[in-house]
Amino acid sequence: MEDDRSNIHELDLEKSDRPVWLMKSPVVVAKAWGKQAPSSSSGFNSLAKVVESVDPLQAETEFFMEMVGAEYGNMPKSYALNMFKDFVPMGIFSEANLGDPASEGKVEHKFDMKPHGEDIEEYAKLCRERTSKSMVKSRQIQVIDNDRGVHMRPMPGMLGLVSSNSKEKKKPPPVKQTEVKRTRRDRGELEAIMFKLFEGQPNWTLKQLVQETDQPAQFLKEILNELCVYNKRGSNQGTYELKPEYKKAGENDTGGE
Repeated sequence: MEDDRSNIHELDLEKSDRPVWLMKSPVVVAKAWGKQAPSSSSGFNSLAKVVESVDPLQAETEFFMEMVGAEYGNMPKSYALNMFKDFVPMGIFSEANLGDPASEGKVEHKFDMKPHGEDIEEYAKLCRERTSKSMVKSRQIQVIDNDRGVHMRPMPGMLGLVSSNSKEKKKPPPVKQTEVKRTRRDRGELEAIMFKLFEGQPNWTLKQLVQETDQPAQFLKEILNELCVYNKRGSNQGTYELKPEYKKAGENDTGGE
């Protein structure tokens, strides 16, 4: 039997030792970058510039990102890059049109990208506008011409039906209730919904937010860890509330309206 080597590709390791930065960006930024057409000469576009700020007294380094170009509309232009100190070693790989894989480097730094300074208010406003659009109902009511109920009658041979002539009617065994599988929303859309909920009520438990948003608890925890603080003691023990910077942005935005 001959070996089929047509699907075997060699991995290009020429750039495997190149240091690469990995960054998690907001949804609006990722969509805006995805629409940018590559330059015809180099094949790449200059999307943003990174500024490194060093405090010699405290020996601390901060990173900020400024968006480049005027194609971003009212989207925030300034972002803070929060560096992760501990993360699992990772590598970056790419695949050419012909299916040839290549190593693009190893991850040296990992960042979380968030709006910075005055842009926090603009981002919160953008999230609220996106929430309002997502709440517009697009469902339609369809009238069934056949009003005799034929489509709703149980047909012969359907499972679960018991003959009326049966002397002994056995009760079906109780069905164990399993946890309902919830579908994840778009991350940016869920953040906007969270801001809206915390506008109406400052403190929420995880269980309440799961019921309000119909989202998986673990996914909600990821969002809450970024946007909120958890009260471990006091009158609001066991609840979440917005971090001061997001709470301030929401108050300023409401006052402006």
